[in-house]
Order: sequence, then C-alpha cells, then structure tokens
Amino acid sequence: MYEHIVIVGAGQAAVQAVDTLRRRGFAGKLTLIGAEPWPPYQRPPLSKKYLAGALERERLLIRPPGFFADHAVTTHFGRRVTDIAPRERHVRLDDGVVVPFDALLLATGSHPRRLPVPGAELEGVHYLRTLDDADRIRAGLTGGGRLLIVGGGYIGLEVAATARELGVEVTVLEMAERVMSRVTCPEVSAFYEAEHARRGVRIRCNERLRALHGDERTGRVRSVLTEEGGEYPADVVLIGAGVAPADELARAAGLECGNGVVTEAHCRTSHEGIYAAGDCASHLSRQYGRHLRLESVDNAFEQGTTVALNLMGNETLHDKLPWFWSDQFDLKMVIVGLAQGYDAVVMRGSPAARSFSACYLRGGELIAIDTVNAPRDQMAARKLIAAHARPQVDRLADAGVALKDTV
Repeated sequence: MYEHIVIVGAGQAAVQAVDTLRRRGFAGKLTLIGAEPWPPYQRPPLSKKYLAGALERERLLIRPPGFFADHAVTTHFGRRVTDIAPRERHVRLDDGVVVPFDALLLATGSHPRRLPVPGAELEGVHYLRTLDDADRIRAGLTGGGRLLIVGGGYIGLEVAATARELGVEVTVLEMAERVMSRVTCPEVSAFYEAEHARRGVRIRCNERLRALHGDERTGRVRSVLTEEGGEYPADVVLIGAGVAPADELARAAGLECGNGVVTEAHCRTSHEGIYAAGDCASHLSRQYGRHLRLESVDNAFEQGTTVALNLMGNETLHDKLPWFWSDQFDLKMVIVGLAQGYDAVVMRGSPAARSFSACYLRGGELIAIDTVNAPRDQMAARKLIAAHARPQVDRLADAGVALKDTV
C-alpha cells in the first residue's frame, strides 16, 4: 500500500481518484496539484450555460469548497509542476517546493492546439479551455458584435449556438468539406449545418485560415483572411482547432508517450508507480484492441476510478465503452462508441422530426451510434456495442422496432 499519493492535474479524473481513494478507505497522504487558482470545476458548461451567463461560477465546482479539507487532501492550486523525477520519486513546483511521492497520477488533461498564423496574438483572439478563457470570451460578446469561429467541431458549434442565442452575429470557418467530419457521418453533419443555418449561423466549409488582421490603433482583431481569398469581419475570434494531450512533463521524465501518456489496460504508465488518466492518457482499450486517447468527462471519471482501485491493490481493468455528448440549441447529441473504420451507416428515425440516430456498422457489427434527441436508442446501444452485436439491417432501419430488438 502506498503511503503518499500525489496527483498532478485538478480535473474530473483527479477528483474522482481522490473521492474513490477516500471512500474505499485509503488513509495515507493525498496531495493534489492544479495549475489554475480555482478548485476543480466542470469544463463542458464553459461553451454552453456558463458562457451564456446562465450558470454561476460556484455551480461549476465538481465538489463543494470544503471537500478537500474535509478529506485531508493537501492542495496546491495555482501551482505548476515544472519537472518529475521518477527515480527520486518527487515532483518540483514552480515556486521551488519539492513534493515527494510513493505513487503518482498524471491527470494533466489537454490544451488547445495553437495556430501559428500572423495576427494570432491580437486582442480579441481566444481559445477556450479554462474559466478565464470563458470569462474573456463572454466579455467580448457583451453587447452583440461579430463572432468568428475557426473550426466546426463540437466546441466551435456549441459556442456558435450559445452566441446566437445571445444575439451575436456568428460565422464558422471549417477547413474540411463539412462540420464535425472527424467524428460523424455526412448525414449528421448535414443536419447540424442546416440547423445552425436556420438559426442564423453562417458556416463556410473548405476555408483555411491564413491570417488575422487587426486595428493598428487598438491592437484588436478586425477581420480574418483565408487561403481561399475570403475576408470575414470579426470583433471576437475563437480558434477551435482541437486539443493536444498535456504530456510534456511525462515526456521530459522519460515516460513512454505517443498521442498522450501511454498506459496499459490498468492505466499504468511505463514507469512503476506512475499512472495516467483522462485527456492526457493513451490507454489500451480491450473493446477496440488498440490504444485510444479519449477527450470526455465520462472517460476521465472512469479512469480516475480505475487508477484509485489499482493504487489500493484492487487489480482493475479500464474497459468501459466510451461515450460523449454535445448540446447545441435544443439538440442533445449523444455518441456511444467510436465510429472510425465504419463501412455502413443505417439511419433510424427522421432528421426532419429532429429525433433520429445514425448507426455505424463494420462488417455487420454495430460499433457506434450517434443519437439526436433519441435517449432510448443511446441507452440500448451501450449494451449492444459492448456485446459486439450484429443487428438485422432491415429492423435497424425501422424506428418502430426498439433498438434492443434488432438483434
């Protein structure tokens, strides 16, 4: 049993590990280190309710303010870890403090991909990852104005929907031929493009960012130029070009990394006594037979639990089926499984009725599903996908047949 467990990172995976350790009876020392000055908070609302001003900062907290003191957790909020010494078993903070550990959990999350284009440093150009980011974007949107979003993925479209409901003029530039092209099929992309257009969002696909122009007097962004020759006026710009794993510390410490900190199925890294969980971790998935790095609250929650159990000597595999969600306007999209490598899509329900599902098959096996306002389908799909079910296609396409009865 370890006597002192240190957790680097203060997000969902970290909090879940702390909670599980204490609930399961771990009586040793726990230290939590977070780079932001705030206690751990939820990030999904930053692009939705919090950005809209419909959710107070205090309600973002994952646990009440007194949780960590009540559970005898030593916290270092607003402090960054500058290096990890695996052999010496300690981490060093940016204020020079050295914190020893017997076991270490890396839950460092991810950070936005920066675009190296001229003008990216202008006032009014933002990325969205933290509370401070959301506050700055919201301040820029006060009083309307023109918001330009670079990137038509989940975050970009969620912010677009929120901004439109605030009365802001919104344009989305997407370099691919359709929005959400990396994660969903053309039918779902077309539905969301139409829904955003109906609400007044201008989406321009096949547009690659070239530069941002600013006002020489104020230093604020005023327009965006694309490689295709387009110029779009903007008062606020959000760059949503995806995220990269925050694995710099692990790399510098000599841990195996590849699209994140590489772990085996128990969430152990290449160094004994060091684990990784959440957005920063590339874990070995038994469901898909390969390493995956997943950016989702549920994955962070489940991996935090798995790490805590293994730290206490309870051998536990992380083999949960991944799922994700996206709220845009009054549309709740829930994605179960991973659609990469599908060879057929079967649609259930009607996009016109704004309640439908896209079922992804590979060799006849159901490997993933996208549901839009269709909760029964996504709940049934969890069991079918985990069981590698092979539904009858004609029954699958009939929304009158319950999904669970298509096998």
